Amino acid sequence: MTYYTSRRRILGFTSCLALMGSLMVAGNSHASTSTPGSAFKDDSASQKARPAPLPTSLHFWDALALEPQDAWSRLSEAFQWQADADHPRVQHWIEHYRQSPHNIAEITERARPWLAWITERVEERQLPGEIALIPFIESSFDPTARSHVGATGLWQFMPGTGNALGLHRGGGYDGRLDVARSTHAALDYIEMQADQWYEGDIELSLAAYNAGAGNVNRARSAALAQGKAGSYWDLDLPRETMAYVPKLIAISTIIADPERYGVALPEIEAEPAVAEVPVTRSLALGEAAQLAGVSRSELEELNPGLLGNRADPRRVTRLLVPAESATQMVARLRSDTPDRATALGQNDVYVVRRGDSLSAIASRHSVTLAELARWNGIERPDALQPGQQLTLSGS
Repeated sequence: MTYYTSRRRILGFTSCLALMGSLMVAGNSHASTSTPGSAFKDDSASQKARPAPLPTSLHFWDALALEPQDAWSRLSEAFQWQADADHPRVQHWIEHYRQSPHNIAEITERARPWLAWITERVEERQLPGEIALIPFIESSFDPTARSHVGATGLWQFMPGTGNALGLHRGGGYDGRLDVARSTHAALDYIEMQADQWYEGDIELSLAAYNAGAGNVNRARSAALAQGKAGSYWDLDLPRETMAYVPKLIAISTIIADPERYGVALPEIEAEPAVAEVPVTRSLALGEAAQLAGVSRSELEELNPGLLGNRADPRRVTRLLVPAESATQMVARLRSDTPDRATALGQNDVYVVRRGDSLSAIASRHSVTLAELARWNGIERPDALQPGQQLTLSGS
């Protein structure tokens, strides 16, 4: 079966071609990690056998209470690809994953802070719920994961692809590690490729997400030349890409019926545990944590893209905070005076001058070279540019 986006975006012709050209050059190589959801909703059957009406003595809210929803059941309701669960390639991965149920439990536990929030973003776009499980196979739901080829973050973006999608690096920030921003970028990328190249076919877009659109387009042309339909299941692709969609369906099949496969999923609330708060001014992390009413360590865990000690609105547009803290933080930010906002942290920033080196700056400010590079997300110390702003403290 083939599945399509539920909407089409109107992209400016010039900007669309420019962005897609950048992405085609950048590609997107991923480091797959191990491990696995399944109730196929038969709409035709539901039309034939309608459920019996509730007894008149049972009130509406009582009926809802009979089936409390958690994050897993909410996600399962959004699955759209369970009709393919019996495909041999999917069954291969179901058997693979069911051999190590403890690995599934470990990874799904790691998904706790993000799962409901990501599911909500996928629901908003009316995408198949299986998309929310891409971080399962990309990064094992570790937002700080880095592959040996340079892919980084929950969604494992390569530097070039990240740059093309606006996931910038530098100045104490790496957008690929930013859970909120990288999630929006990944979903944009999947939808954009589906609409640009594959008439809205999400499965083909996922193949391109893994192997690059060039490889998928060539494989599709070859399949069409052989008289095939040119769907994902028809294509001859690299081994990792051939397994990509089957892995997603296998994982979703197990998650939809964990008892059948001997998997214990962690209890996760259906409502998102985190919320986005706009960054309206430069914020030291300690101050941001205080405004949100959380510890600094908790704020850092929710925002792994912040590599330094400050959220600069020129790079960091939003912070993730516990959902119950969001309203309080927004209110407190609005009540800040301009003088206070301007005065905070001016001594913690250094503007690079011509002739500066990272080691000299580190020595001048009594910090180690490694610390200075880490706080500012610098991978090449020799690539400093005049005017570049560096944070000088990790506290």
